[in-house]
Amino acid sequence: MRDSNVPGSELLKTVLQPLLEDFQYWFDRSRNFLETEQISFMSSQEQSDLLRRVTQAQAEVNTAKMLFHATEGKVGIEMGTLMPWHKLLNECRNVAMRFRSQAHGQQ
Repeated sequence: MRDSNVPGSELLKTVLQPLLEDFQYWFDRSRNFLETEQISFMSSQEQSDLLRRVTQAQAEVNTAKMLFHATEGKVGIEMGTLMPWHKLLNECRNVAMRFRSQAHGQQ
């Protein structure tokens, strides 16, 4: 539900701007993880593919942020664009959790 006292562009800035920053932060962490760790339960091709998808999503998020700022927060992003980013971050989170649990199991 939308607060009738908050203009549309202000609502977008309040919700979308932090969301894009979160995506940017977590994709950066995921990319760093995939570039620096050897993940034993993934083939090098699987890890490379995941890294490629993260890098592509990072570029998409950066483009969305630039457009959002260029329009002074007057445009939104369709859910169809956000959902694949969310799913990719979940995939990265699952890989990182499995990696950490295996690393702790070896100690």
